[in-house]
Amino acid sequence: MDETTRAAFERLLHSARGDTGQSRRVASFILAWWNADSHGGFDIADLFAVDEAIAGDMATVFAHIARQHIAAYPDAYRAEIEDVIRLWRPEAWARAHATA
Repeated sequence: MDETTRAAFERLLHSARGDTGQSRRVASFILAWWNADSHGGFDIADLFAVDEAIAGDMATVFAHIARQHIAAYPDAYRAEIEDVIRLWRPEAWARAHATA
């Protein structure tokens, strides 16, 4: 991940850990990349509900993903993404950490 993309992704992570409607939409974007099967997809119409700077950061990250020749995930940010999962997908977090 180049520095421009890294900075955009880190701003998105910061936003996703907030408690606003924009934060929820950013969380959905990040979690769709992380694991859409478990955390849901991203509704492209949600771009209309975020400010221009956030939409630009999403576009930067999306372009980065599109340039990859094989699936690539932001593994270096696992802890931050797990925070987002705990905040916005508590049911998925509970399922993943349920003890039998």
